[in-house]
Amino acid sequence: MTEPTAKKSMDEIMALCKRRGFIFQASEIYGGINGFWDYGPLGAQLKKNLKDAWWQDTVLTPPPGPDGKPVSMVGLDSCIIQNPKVWVASGHVGGFNDPMIDCRESKRRYRADHLWVLGVADAAQERFYAYVEGDDEGRDRALKLLGKYTKRQLTDADVVASPLAKHPASALTNTVGPDTKEVGTLTEPRAFNLMFKTYVGATASEEDVAYLRPETAQGIFLNFKNVTDTTRVKMPFGIAQMGKAFRNEVTPRNFTFRSREFEQMEIEFFCAPGTTNEWYAFWRDLRMRWWQSLGLASDNLVLREHDKDELAHYAKTGAGTSDVEYRFPFTYPGFGELEGIADRSDFDLKQHAQHSKTKLEWFDPEAKERYVPHVIEPSAGADRGVLALLCEAYTPDPARPSKVYMKFAPRLSPLKAGVFPLVAKDGMPEIAEKLYQELKPRFGAVEFDPKQTIGKRYARMDEAGCPFCFTIDSDTAKDQSVTVRERDTCAQERVALDKVSTYLAERILV
Repeated sequence: MTEPTAKKSMDEIMALCKRRGFIFQASEIYGGINGFWDYGPLGAQLKKNLKDAWWQDTVLTPPPGPDGKPVSMVGLDSCIIQNPKVWVASGHVGGFNDPMIDCRESKRRYRADHLWVLGVADAAQERFYAYVEGDDEGRDRALKLLGKYTKRQLTDADVVASPLAKHPASALTNTVGPDTKEVGTLTEPRAFNLMFKTYVGATASEEDVAYLRPETAQGIFLNFKNVTDTTRVKMPFGIAQMGKAFRNEVTPRNFTFRSREFEQMEIEFFCAPGTTNEWYAFWRDLRMRWWQSLGLASDNLVLREHDKDELAHYAKTGAGTSDVEYRFPFTYPGFGELEGIADRSDFDLKQHAQHSKTKLEWFDPEAKERYVPHVIEPSAGADRGVLALLCEAYTPDPARPSKVYMKFAPRLSPLKAGVFPLVAKDGMPEIAEKLYQELKPRFGAVEFDPKQTIGKRYARMDEAGCPFCFTIDSDTAKDQSVTVRERDTCAQERVALDKVSTYLAERILV
């Protein structure tokens, strides 16, 4: 069984991501910018492999639906900037707000639902100390300050942690903020719109205001009529797209988990009213199995049905909402969302039909009736998916405590193979170069490395997650075979030189 992520160090995972070129801080040479991340060579390939797998499995070759028939799916790539009326109709301009709390002293801003407070368990609460949920250092600081205030050596057993939102507003006067030492510096919660504003045109006036899209779903709804008019899709069918979305998160945190710029892999599946329950169950279970097939098939992955009070406005009358969640090191013992599967009912199409004065209906020729389709939405985060794959793959080597290897599923590994000459003489580099040139066009992500000791080269490939390394040695010229070394077990075997491509294809191209 995969090691629980709670036993893995997020700091060590982040250090490996920087050291090996998976993920870098954006604008790092200028001090960075909070909530934005760049993907390095290995990270960019890993993310592309994840997106390619999603596109292949959900758009090009989805499994049969609950009716036993092939699932109809088409792709779309809509613009990041749309007419601002789109976001009025969708409810984002008026309702895409999070309650925020400002600190008058530190000038920092926090999401109200992210703030927790510590108080003494066995005493009347005269003072609380706030910290940001998931910030272990912040919680330790709050515990230390609470101990100083009460003049006691406090342990976790002596205190009670609770969401600040569950306390009355009057408690703010007795609360010390996360970055201060004085009480009463936190303001009451107020709404803060999370959309990024921009301007379209030369004048940058209020008439030119537009927004970076906070989700990719609306672009699909806007093109519902275009798709049905230009393709031969039949109900039920889905429209899928991948793309960037932007949310002005006030407290981006936990590496790439909560960022201001992120990428979604999203499906809007249109079906007839009355069929949503079976399609909701189909997509809910299918999406859970898909994440498991990528290597997240451990106790770190769960499927959680939303409670009634969690449901979004568009899902309150539908079949429900579920999240595929992963237990990250920073969420332990809890989980963080990877993908949401929601019954959006007919809310979005009706909203856009009303605001645009355009009929967004489906005509059923057999029943001779028109209706507004209902929608099941599986919406996954590509960046959170990559982060989950990194956390799951990070595996300390028990035989070599100072070494780790990245246990990616071969399908997703950013490097598929390494080709090494054992030493740089006796014709070995030439044979290795020829094998590399043979594998490269077929598998793409293949690395040729003729330098350093073979052990160091294996260790580099292990950290990159490369599943197979092929070494040309002194026997290769004699018996026309190479040594293949497998990443997870370090097992080695001889393979015929002219069979290496077939050997790799059988284990990679799945």
